[in-house]
Amino acid sequence: MEKDRSEQWDAVVIGSGLGGLSCGAYLAAAGKRTLVLESHHVAGGNSQDFRRKIHGREYEFDVGLHYIGECGHDGLITTILRGVGLAERVVFRPLEPDGYSTLIFPDFTFRIPASWDTYRARLIEQFPNEAQALGQVIDVLRQVGREGRRIQAGELSFEQLPVEAPFFMQWGVRPVTDLFAEHGISQQAQAVIVGESGAYAVPPGRTPVALQAGFTDHYMKGAYYPEGGGQVIAGRLVEAIRAYGGEVRTRSRVRRIVVENGRAAGVILDKDGRRIDAPIVVSNADLKRTVTELVGPDHFSQATIDHVKSYRMALPLFVVYLGLDTDLSERALPNTNWFLYDSYDIEGMYADLDAGKMPDKDFIYLTVASIKDPTNRHLAPEGYTNLQVMTMVPRDYALWHVEKGPVDAGNAYHVDPEYRRRKHELAERLIAGAERILPGIREHIDWKEAATPITQERFTRSTGGTSYGVELSCDQAGPMRMGPETDIPGLYLCGASTPSGHGIGSVLRSGVIAAGAVLDANLLRMVNAGEILGDRNRLPPLREDWDALRECG
Repeated sequence: MEKDRSEQWDAVVIGSGLGGLSCGAYLAAAGKRTLVLESHHVAGGNSQDFRRKIHGREYEFDVGLHYIGECGHDGLITTILRGVGLAERVVFRPLEPDGYSTLIFPDFTFRIPASWDTYRARLIEQFPNEAQALGQVIDVLRQVGREGRRIQAGELSFEQLPVEAPFFMQWGVRPVTDLFAEHGISQQAQAVIVGESGAYAVPPGRTPVALQAGFTDHYMKGAYYPEGGGQVIAGRLVEAIRAYGGEVRTRSRVRRIVVENGRAAGVILDKDGRRIDAPIVVSNADLKRTVTELVGPDHFSQATIDHVKSYRMALPLFVVYLGLDTDLSERALPNTNWFLYDSYDIEGMYADLDAGKMPDKDFIYLTVASIKDPTNRHLAPEGYTNLQVMTMVPRDYALWHVEKGPVDAGNAYHVDPEYRRRKHELAERLIAGAERILPGIREHIDWKEAATPITQERFTRSTGGTSYGVELSCDQAGPMRMGPETDIPGLYLCGASTPSGHGIGSVLRSGVIAAGAVLDANLLRMVNAGEILGDRNRLPPLREDWDALRECG
């Protein structure tokens, strides 16, 4: 039974991923009394960290933030943080500019530099027989990326696009494989260009040119990692929400979004049935669950329900978290991301995953947090190393000997012997792959833990356990996606499944766009022009003992 009304807020945000937190921070800074509700015991969504202790030794692992772009003075992420007074409160450490990512293929290794000109030249150096074709492909990607920036910044109206963004109009929503085919570049060269595709989990044949161009352009001014880990961005946004008169509550799962007289009117909490009133509700929760469960089909047209149900979710990830009793910095390793491929057939690898099979060939991503941020005292004890290894896996629950996910069937899955066996088997395969990049690490493992898509669903309630929301493919991009406004007045959406897409910068942007829709203001244009919402003097003083996890708890 629903309880009597006990609270009134100007706005309620469901979910504390970075989309929800950026939306909450901007609404609060604009004077809206804003409440952010999070079902987990820590705010931050995929940007959060978690800690583990063994024999008095502590490790801290990132869940989903491993490297990001747009963190320079004029970068998107810096601009969004600056817009609520936070730019100076988050420090970003650059990865290796001459090779922020290192792609290891059977016949060669390719380092991706943070420069369009150097990237173009390096590709031509690697594939001299394809110089003209590769130059043309990179020129198209670069131009689409440049025009895409102007579109995202709101600088161009729809009527201006044919003249001001001709490359985007010609190529934007076509698959990147069309661009490759038109210029006849080799499978090896294609594999290099899409070599970081695990960061967006879309097969090349469904990857819009705009996605590939935007992703590459995102890093061409540098790749970064936040000092203190991914939790720091969430922690500072939580800090801003509270300073500007809002609140963030964890362990506060929403059961239902209240719709009265055809518009959003608040939420009902799951634990005690308590109602919280608000004329504005923003959902940063999983899109499918928002529409079909939190709101329910009675309040949307059948066409909308069918459309949302038909969305194909992005492939999920499997992650191994390792603590080593050795200091890998003594090996003088570069500050880079490692991508290991046993094949150039990237499309074939995705085809296996789409078919519910693990590929026979390895695709592995490895990142060493201790090298990215040696200042973070929580990452690992002195003389130890923190690293993660991951890969994409099929969407099917059956891969894990599970019929239903934890949202529907609870958490008993993790004691099932077959689930544990399969999890262990894949973890060992990834560790073997990691040893090909960093030989000898197995004998130094001090802590080992793995997370499946079932784990991801348990903590974030994402459909199918994906980190990336709805797959950002040609048939599910742009106007094919929902948000920020919906069919229901007062109900807004932000997060990875909205038109902004997934990734740290994109979900932060989605939150600002949703807040702008609520406020009927182009907040992105305002903050790009240097405007700051809220009074920075209300933010608390910086403290050396500030702890992002504690701030988000």
